[in-house]
Amino acid sequence: MTTVSAPVKPITSYRKFWAQRFGTAPFLPMTRAEMNELGWDSCDIIIVTGDCYIDHPSFGMALVGRLLETQGFRVGIIAQPGWHSADPFRELGRPNLFFGVTAGNMDSMINRYTADRKPRSDDAYTPHAEANKRPDRAVTVYAQRCREAYPGVGVMIGSIEASLRRIAHFDYWSEKVRQSVLVTSKADLLLFGNAERALVEVAHRAAAGEKLSEIRDVRGTAFMAPHGWMPGDDWQMMDSTTLDQPGKVEAHQSPYEMVPEKEEASCASGKDKAPTAAQPITFMPLQERVAARKAQRAKTVVRIPAYEAVAHDPVLYAHASRILHLESNPGNARALVQLHGERDVWLNPPPIPLTTEEMDHVFGLPYARNPHPSYGKAHIPAWEMIKYSVNIMRGCFGGCTFCSITEHEGRIIQSRSEESILKELEEIRDKTDGFTGHISDLGGPTANMYRLACKDKKIETSCRKLSCVYPDICENLGTDHSHLIQLYRKARALPGIKKINIQSGLRYDLAVRSPEYIKELVTHHVGGYLKIAPEHTEEGPLSKMMKPGMGAYDKFKELFERFSRQAGKEQYLIPYFIAAHPGTSDEDMMNLALWLKKNNFRLDQVQTFTPTPMAMATTMWHTRRNPLKRLARSSEKVDVVRDGYRRKLHKAFLRYHHPDNWHILYEALINMGRQDLIGYGKHHLIPPTPPKGAEDKGKRFNVARTAHHPTQRFQDAPPRGRAPAARGKPAVTSGAKPGGKPPAKPASRQAAASSGNAKPRGRR
Repeated sequence: MTTVSAPVKPITSYRKFWAQRFGTAPFLPMTRAEMNELGWDSCDIIIVTGDCYIDHPSFGMALVGRLLETQGFRVGIIAQPGWHSADPFRELGRPNLFFGVTAGNMDSMINRYTADRKPRSDDAYTPHAEANKRPDRAVTVYAQRCREAYPGVGVMIGSIEASLRRIAHFDYWSEKVRQSVLVTSKADLLLFGNAERALVEVAHRAAAGEKLSEIRDVRGTAFMAPHGWMPGDDWQMMDSTTLDQPGKVEAHQSPYEMVPEKEEASCASGKDKAPTAAQPITFMPLQERVAARKAQRAKTVVRIPAYEAVAHDPVLYAHASRILHLESNPGNARALVQLHGERDVWLNPPPIPLTTEEMDHVFGLPYARNPHPSYGKAHIPAWEMIKYSVNIMRGCFGGCTFCSITEHEGRIIQSRSEESILKELEEIRDKTDGFTGHISDLGGPTANMYRLACKDKKIETSCRKLSCVYPDICENLGTDHSHLIQLYRKARALPGIKKINIQSGLRYDLAVRSPEYIKELVTHHVGGYLKIAPEHTEEGPLSKMMKPGMGAYDKFKELFERFSRQAGKEQYLIPYFIAAHPGTSDEDMMNLALWLKKNNFRLDQVQTFTPTPMAMATTMWHTRRNPLKRLARSSEKVDVVRDGYRRKLHKAFLRYHHPDNWHILYEALINMGRQDLIGYGKHHLIPPTPPKGAEDKGKRFNVARTAHHPTQRFQDAPPRGRAPAARGKPAVTSGAKPGGKPPAKPASRQAAASSGNAKPRGRR
């Protein structure tokens, strides 16, 4: 059996499947009639997705579908099927190899519900933005229907929904710890993270006759196995099912220590025991010792606390979360195993990132770059948002605790070549209807991480830090933005390209390391507004977010305004903030509101923190423990904003200017003893009387309900620590320029894409 440390095989090096003779389909078929036109009698692989089918690399089902097609497989698409029976899953017949199931570019629960668990009225990934076109926990439902439609056919699950639910996880919408999605979906195999490398290998092995349930040695996959199963006799298990406790330390005897003669004689007592002959001391070279440790580590699996344990013990849940995140670097991660009942969920190490050549191959496939013709001229918001944008990279080494990008796409940046990016710009110019010369975005999860990496590959493969930019930018991280500056200039020089905006979120703490980049960005690529994400101004929440202090923001703002003046442009920063994040006190939100007023910001749309599965901040939310630090039963407890009143209050502080928020803010300031902030002066937060149009919510927010005192932090919360020095990532709110006039709603980013490839848009 091949181990997970086997050499990496390029995704372009496989021998193509025999069905390559059918050639390239204009669109992957969604009906039997389309299959007949292509001359197919069956599909080798059928992809079931919760999104409508748009044949563009920003949409997961299109990317993996075209990738499998170029490997020679016949791939069909079942998009947004009715899930109340198995009939829609029989539309394309029985697949020869397996079903591939994805919830789509977004987690189905985030797609369907707001941060307050209220159903959304629209769906950006559906024609005409129609809501309710996918079920809750779509991966589980779709996988079960595939089983029902064709018993015995292999089922593989993937996408961000599967990635974030690969182990036992806290589910915000049901307020409980749920089992791994492998258990509930009964799938044969789960692909997590950027799935191209694993997907291609598994597809070819399935075509060679292997069952999905028997493929257990591919990186980036998870599967169910009998309890105690091991890949081979040379593997070892490290038990981490309990919190580490300090034990007795045994002194190591020096090999040069002289043993007294009497003691030596007693040790050699007995005529039948001959004295042991002296053995020479051998020294193993450093490289050999390191190689031996790596080989041993590659064949070590870490057992984390079982589902039954983490479901009832918050501290063990936080412990399991910490281990999972520490074992996330593809260069040194070990396999993980978690018991569910009588079976184990086995997680192989994360996938090896794609090379630039492989990224170019994936994004250079023959996409139609349009929605499937069956949708006609239907308005699809997600498509309208990205049709004139280009994804230049994937991954994020920021590690913000509230964000799912790092958990899904990894910390290692995977960048495309300039040639590949410029070619896609030309295709947009030449093939996309309605193009007027304006590119809406040239970015990715983070706009300015293109081609940034660790300066030393050996350090990168051995690093176990959760972030490269927190608490400060790592000295081993390259921050040279010259490659990105050069790309911008070449892109602008293309004939027919009139304007290129940068809409992806910006890491301003990285940008200030390259003033030349800020000048290039501000002079040519800001359309009046630039969104950045301080997320907060106070030490408490920033330390739990792993975000930089406001010093980096102030420095970036100074450079932004200076270069805007030099360019003769009136441009504004749009700051994004999160309300009710773990570690945030009511006083923190009050101070943020004062900062907003001082800087003359009036936020238009804001959003409270939403706990997404597997995120570190979600662990804080559920357990009130901080997994960023070593855990013990006596570990610090985090102030968590869970009750409805406080969540509304924190959101109200972000919109202190809105009349409807006056009553709750007035009541809170009285309870906090901050009557000095009530008045008509510039230093006051709200007026002493309700403004015109204020909705009377006095009865709803009665003082009796806040007897706990709104400013009181969680009783066991730790004292405030030092402000962190670095960190950032696009946020979850919308802002307005100074002066109070709200801008047009900017396109926000979703946490990650279905197969880890896209630069999705929508709500996080």
